[in-house]
Amino acid sequence: MLEESTKLLTMATEIERISEADMVGKERWEEIRRLRFEQQWGLSRIARELGLDRKTVRRCLRQSTWQPYKRAAIGETLLTTHEEYLRQRAPQVQYSARILYQELRRDRHYAGSYETVKRFVAPLRELQAQAELTQTRFETAPGQQSQIDWGQSLVPFRGGSRAVHFFVLTLGYSRRGFYEAAADERLAQLLEAHERAFDHFGGHTQEHLYDRPRTICYPDGGGRVVWNPTFKAFADYWGFEPRVCRPYRARTKGKVESGVKYLKRNFLPGRTFIDIVDLGEQLTEWNRTIADQRVHGTTHEVPAVRFERERSALVPRSSQPAFCLAARRSRIVASDYLVSVDTNRYSVPFYLIGQTVEVQRNEHSLQFYHRDRLVAEHAVADGHYQLKIHPEHGPGAIARKARAASTPTRGAHAALLEEVEIRDLALYDLATDTAAVTP
Repeated sequence: MLEESTKLLTMATEIERISEADMVGKERWEEIRRLRFEQQWGLSRIARELGLDRKTVRRCLRQSTWQPYKRAAIGETLLTTHEEYLRQRAPQVQYSARILYQELRRDRHYAGSYETVKRFVAPLRELQAQAELTQTRFETAPGQQSQIDWGQSLVPFRGGSRAVHFFVLTLGYSRRGFYEAAADERLAQLLEAHERAFDHFGGHTQEHLYDRPRTICYPDGGGRVVWNPTFKAFADYWGFEPRVCRPYRARTKGKVESGVKYLKRNFLPGRTFIDIVDLGEQLTEWNRTIADQRVHGTTHEVPAVRFERERSALVPRSSQPAFCLAARRSRIVASDYLVSVDTNRYSVPFYLIGQTVEVQRNEHSLQFYHRDRLVAEHAVADGHYQLKIHPEHGPGAIARKARAASTPTRGAHAALLEEVEIRDLALYDLATDTAAVTP
């Protein structure tokens, strides 16, 4: 027993000397550097995606070349007689050292420690990860799959910079993409963006691949995906099959992640925007004239041309009505104090320019909320590209009714608008010019 303890102590000392970075294979080491230097990922994101410690990622980035790890030979351990069993069983339990340890104790009379099992399983798991990373690129047939993701950037507007979220849907075969700016990444925004993408392409693919955002799914603790009921109803309504990436698979959504990176590197740099409407218009134009017309680096074809071979394979959008949601949808108020909803534009009080409001649709009306306070209500416009404007929302309006004593206290800015007329500055210029010519 003393001899066995000495062997285990020697092994533990050797393992402690070896860092996790030394155990990282060449493919994983190259993947870490690619994600850092090509895709500009942060250390935390790389570590999370690849299932590594941040310190391991940092040490790998400091190494100029990869060096294979060669472990010194160590004598037999308590696991020696169980090695063959572990090699066969490990893939079946997803390389869980805890499960293997429990089974060894229960079924095979193993008397060693959990740490010994954990150290044995680590290189097996690493070899499996390397094998997955070296698989050939996954290509899909026309109309088979789309990949969906969000990106976020700080965007310069005339009134100041603010964070904007970008929805990106990429068709797996043609690599043609749909891009849309949004106020946030909540479920209502996600589903609306899907439907506009369906309009853009004239249909949708048979399956959609996502990361694992909590807006659409959440784990049940047993490795099974539990779908958000509203999202699952949306998928069933439109007839596509939702799928999620396997955990720690950074390359699974490579097509759409490339689309997000392309938007950030090709569309945003050097541009300025008046407001969110201007941003959307420029993004649509860029998508049509640049993104759709470039020669794609992987397919070596123009996405718009390749899409013609995919168009007929899409599930048709036809005239199916939109999937209605009772949930509020976020919008950013444009510089003309109008909010875009389903191609129509509606006014809200002008002092909300640049702010985020929430829109809720009832049977025949739209209600607009700011910080949970109702600020505007409009009848739903007929058709498309219509304007609905209330004069009292403009900066030149005068409140004609005195506030009742029971009216809740409003913000100072809003209260001031009820008492003081705010005139267009052009009136003062006109008055100055008139005074200058008066004898």
